[in-house]
Amino acid sequence: MSRASSLTTPAVDAAAPDRESGKITVAFTLNGQPVTMAVAPMRRLTLMLREELGLTGTKVGCDAGDCGACTVLIDGEAVCACMVPAGRLEGRSVETVEALARDGAPSPLQESFLRHGAAQCGICTPGMLMSAEALLRRNPLPSEQEVKDAIGGVLCRCTGYAKIIQAVKNAATVLPAAARAEGGRAVGARVDRLDGLPKVMGTDAFGADRWPADSLVAKVVRCPHHRARFRIGDVEAFKARHPGIVDVITARDIPGRNCFGVIPPMADQPVFAEAECRFKGEAVAAIVGEADAIAALAAEDFPVEWEPLTPYLTPEEALADGADLVHANRPGNVLVRGYVKRGDPEAALRAADHVVEGTYSTGFIEHAYIEPEAGFARRIGDRIEVHACTQAPYMDRDDLAAILGLPQDAVRIVPTAVGGGFGSKLDLSLQPYIALAAWRTGRPVRMVYTRPESMASTTKRHPSRITARIGARRDGRLSGMEFEGVFNTGAYASWGPTVANRVPVHASGPYLHEHYRARSVAVHTHTAPAGAFRGFGVPQSAVAQETLFDELADAVGMDRLDFRILNALDNGLPTVTGQVFRQGVGIRRCFEALKPHWDEARRAAAAFNAANTESGGTLRRGVGVAGMWYGCGNTSLPNPSTIRVALKADGTVALFQGAVDIGQGSNTVIAQICADALGLPLDRIALVGGDTDSTPDAGKTSASRQTFVSGKAAYLAGRALRDQILLRMNAAEDASLALEGTTVIARFGAEERRLELSALPVDEDGLVLRGEGMFDPPTSPLDENGQGEPYAAFGWGAHLVEVEVDCALGRTRVLRLIAAHDVGRAVNPTLIEGQVEGGSAQGIGLALMEEFIPARTENLHDYLIPTAGDVPEVRTILIEEPDPHGPFGAKGIGEQVLIPTAPAILNAIRDATGVLVRDLPVTPDRLRKALLAAGVATRA
Repeated sequence: MSRASSLTTPAVDAAAPDRESGKITVAFTLNGQPVTMAVAPMRRLTLMLREELGLTGTKVGCDAGDCGACTVLIDGEAVCACMVPAGRLEGRSVETVEALARDGAPSPLQESFLRHGAAQCGICTPGMLMSAEALLRRNPLPSEQEVKDAIGGVLCRCTGYAKIIQAVKNAATVLPAAARAEGGRAVGARVDRLDGLPKVMGTDAFGADRWPADSLVAKVVRCPHHRARFRIGDVEAFKARHPGIVDVITARDIPGRNCFGVIPPMADQPVFAEAECRFKGEAVAAIVGEADAIAALAAEDFPVEWEPLTPYLTPEEALADGADLVHANRPGNVLVRGYVKRGDPEAALRAADHVVEGTYSTGFIEHAYIEPEAGFARRIGDRIEVHACTQAPYMDRDDLAAILGLPQDAVRIVPTAVGGGFGSKLDLSLQPYIALAAWRTGRPVRMVYTRPESMASTTKRHPSRITARIGARRDGRLSGMEFEGVFNTGAYASWGPTVANRVPVHASGPYLHEHYRARSVAVHTHTAPAGAFRGFGVPQSAVAQETLFDELADAVGMDRLDFRILNALDNGLPTVTGQVFRQGVGIRRCFEALKPHWDEARRAAAAFNAANTESGGTLRRGVGVAGMWYGCGNTSLPNPSTIRVALKADGTVALFQGAVDIGQGSNTVIAQICADALGLPLDRIALVGGDTDSTPDAGKTSASRQTFVSGKAAYLAGRALRDQILLRMNAAEDASLALEGTTVIARFGAEERRLELSALPVDEDGLVLRGEGMFDPPTSPLDENGQGEPYAAFGWGAHLVEVEVDCALGRTRVLRLIAAHDVGRAVNPTLIEGQVEGGSAQGIGLALMEEFIPARTENLHDYLIPTAGDVPEVRTILIEEPDPHGPFGAKGIGEQVLIPTAPAILNAIRDATGVLVRDLPVTPDRLRKALLAAGVATRA
């Protein structure tokens, strides 16, 4: 909901305008200090705060009053600053997040956010804080519903809101600092996020927050059609007509390769299209100029002629006989196929006592991170330096080097704070445009995507059309399964090959299948590229498999949870690729942990429905369950990570940690692992963030790999440094270490030895001792039948969901969610809970409301994501089945938490109504139509 109130009215009666400049003078109070400014009357308050006054704690996520990230207080009222014009500020009192702290120390509310883990990526945090501050001034002890109402206009894509609500409710009684785990160890402790203080203080620097003072601005010209030929006109005449425009860059100006992609052998996306555009939003040129000149440009100013062509927007259209090729080198518009086969599924299904089947569809899903893509680039001699939001700095470096025609070491990537990613910020976005512009002009160049630009041009979750058949014997054991999945991969490859290869492995679910076959295909269309999004296609396949499991359990006559427990994988049993794990398979324990809650919820739902039916009510309650598994890291491909830790002469323990933290907590978790492996307190570790000039390649932040892979590399680095210290001190292996100033102390038995760091020689990096660890999970290639060892470890989990359905309106309300996840070792339970809550919220969106339609839902008003009012209580049950490869037994968690939510919701809706909707999202109109067809609802 918009919070602009009456302040959005464009009246400018506050002061007389300066007729020559068109500006007015406004006087107001800002964070307790008087401010007088000459400003255009319709200038947005967000721009005034951020660009004129340097208060970048107020964030901009949409410029439309939809996301609430820019919430500030005006006369004590929470409003969206992006909707407030300067002409309405006269005499007002404005407060931003910078006003909350006192003498540099966080306020009790900020402290509560930090303690509860309420800030993940941090981009929505200032807006949440200011909304909560307005509430707490009126009511210091609010109820949960009052908190939800107060923050309801601020969107968060990371947290699932639960920890934010807890933090606001408990702000008056801030918890003490997080305690250390038993024995003083960091692993297992609810340690405050190490990078959390800047997030709650509003000082974290995101891509749009900092740039050199003399920066130019880049603006991309994009195709307004799904598919079109184009011709660019007289660029020099255009520049002459628009003073302040410094450069125009097109495909012919690229010094290196006009192509990029996250999987080098499949790379196919041009920086600028040449002759034909393959999707709406594709770039054809970049205009570079002074900020005022760029702001004054209209879309129709640029000289380009468009010839719309017939697009293929669905795989069915692209696969039709005679269809044009989206790419000349990809016959049939097929990017790649995936395949896994085990046993004889055809014969097994023929012999099965019960067989169920169904066809399902899902649409494009937008990542909807609250931070649009942003950053700046500058040329320093013969090197280019790019500061931008990214999940993969080394991948960015390699692609930019190829585009610019430079050696890789001439490109430096400095990741900014990342305001959410979920997979989309693995791909290049604005980096090539600002890098090319800075290289050509010699001046720094900055750029911030608008919300519509971000949504139109960046990657999406793959739409899918899935058909599956599953059979079982009379005793309930699975007999065979067949799966066919068609995925719309859009105009370019992006992560399409990863999705197509991962899905056939995972489509079985975490169950024992002796006979199984899964096929997948990624098909090119004229839509935005479909890429990585939390789960890489597994959420789509789980919807089909887990809902069919409910139907199969009913056909057999078994309890639906018992059916899953019976068929669950366990240590020593083969997966569908023939892989056998001797330890670390925790899915059965996850299901068993849900059993008492399942039984209780089923009884409660039955009692509610009986009473409601008797009274003639239209509400029905249902309970659903779903399981999941998720392979950590790449599928049967190398997946290395390198971490370095070192001691400096001043006693600092420097952790060179290049695993980008996009809110999931890798900065904290990896430091916890390294501290315990090294044997020194966590508070002695200083993070050196991702920077390709200073940190080794920790790999991309994706596929739930950072805790498992980079965490193991950090463990090995910590052990390597510890070994060096012990060797130099001639201390026993089990010695305890301590740091006092610049002295390392080793104690073992009755002995104590000291090492003075300031006396040691310093290397070229200012280090006296260093340890480095590299870990590449052991996997093997899959053969022609998809048999092999694709992942060194899987995460396992199960969700139980309770819903209430209004059968008259078709509206579904999620009442409660209980999540049991095997994480191997809970390195930081608070951060894991935050991942579960946030992933569950995204699963609710997938199930009930989210669908991106190109050209129609390119904003956060028409594209709906869950708000605080849509997300129920989420309870997390942590299971620890240690993995032999993981650091201290830990596995990944980030991707897996989304996967079982949507199928559990669909199963709960069917449990409540007897109706299963197989086309997502299950919006009220779709569900009501299905209820009418089934005779469950009646027409008004």
